[in-house]
Amino acid sequence: MNQRYNSNLLDTAVSELSKLPGIGRKTALRLALHLLRKEKEESVALGESIIRMREQIRYCERCHNISEEEECELCSDPSRDPTVVCVVENVKDVMAVEATHEFNGLYHVLGGLIAPLDGIGPSDLEIDSLVERVGKEGVKEVILALSPTVEGDTTNFYIFRKLEGTGVEVTVLARGISIGNELEYTDELTLGRSLLNRIPFN
Repeated sequence: MNQRYNSNLLDTAVSELSKLPGIGRKTALRLALHLLRKEKEESVALGESIIRMREQIRYCERCHNISEEEECELCSDPSRDPTVVCVVENVKDVMAVEATHEFNGLYHVLGGLIAPLDGIGPSDLEIDSLVERVGKEGVKEVILALSPTVEGDTTNFYIFRKLEGTGVEVTVLARGISIGNELEYTDELTLGRSLLNRIPFN
């Protein structure tokens, strides 16, 4: 049974904070008490920034990355190469690849990986919109930058089969990334080299 405090407002705040990933009730209580000790304006600014983020951030209609407009900054950047599209699982992976400073194309965020045991099939992901982009936007290369896990490899193979016959080159990150590792936890140097040394998918 969760401990209750001598304030319903504090108890509610702790309950909400403890819903965040990696935050237990003890840490949530410490955060809540910290906010109470700070100047009121600082706590209000934090709350307002979270509300604005939740209300104003959307997903790019083109690549499904986070954006404040219909099209994200990366997709609307004329200096980037629209003929090369890097396919990633989630928004964190976009940030991981960008941190390498080795890629100047565009992205396509799937929103997950094919995982039948978890009830996630191809129709739950942004795979059809990727195939549509390849057909409409003159994409010459699709880089499959998915985590080298069973789910990642299954998704790679499914996308490869969907793109067969389109004429687009399909490449995959070089296996400098350890099998079973999540992409977001790979160091920037290894990820950058894997991106530069990508190989044809077969």
